[in-house]
Amino acid sequence: MQLQDVKPRPGAKKRRKRIGCGESSGHGKTSCKGHKGQMARAGRGIRPGFEGGQMPMHRRLPKKGFNNALFQDAIEVVNVGDLNESFQDGAVVNEASLREAGLVTRGCDVIKILGTGDLSLKLTIEGAKVSASAREKIEKAGGSIAA
Repeated sequence: MQLQDVKPRPGAKKRRKRIGCGESSGHGKTSCKGHKGQMARAGRGIRPGFEGGQMPMHRRLPKKGFNNALFQDAIEVVNVGDLNESFQDGAVVNEASLREAGLVTRGCDVIKILGTGDLSLKLTIEGAKVSASAREKIEKAGGSIAA
C-alpha cells in the first residue's frame, strides 16, 4: 500500500448540497426554501425562544422566589484512603497540610473527611469535619480528632 492508495472510509466524504444549480440538480427553483413565507426570505429565521408572537415561556414564568445556593458552604471532600497515601505516621492533618499534599486545591469553606478506604496511620485531624465512619477508622488506627 502506498500513500496514493489511501482513501477515506466509505461514507466519510459527503458531497455538499449545491442549491440553486438548476432543476435537474433537485435543488433548483426555490433552492430548498419552499414557496414564500418567513423562511424563504433573505435574512430569514427567528431568534431562539420566539413562539410566533405568543408570549414566550421565559416571560410567562414567574420571577419570584429565593434560592439558597448562593449562600451554601463550599465543601471539599477528602477520603481516609487518600490520607493514608499522602501522610506519614504521626502527622498533623489540617487545611495547610492538605493543600501542601495536593488533596485540597480549590477555595472552600469546609473540609470534610469521609471514610472511604483504609487507614493504618496514627494521624491527628485538626479543623476539619469528620464523618462517623471516618472517625471510627481514625480512632481505630490510634489517631485523634481535635475540634
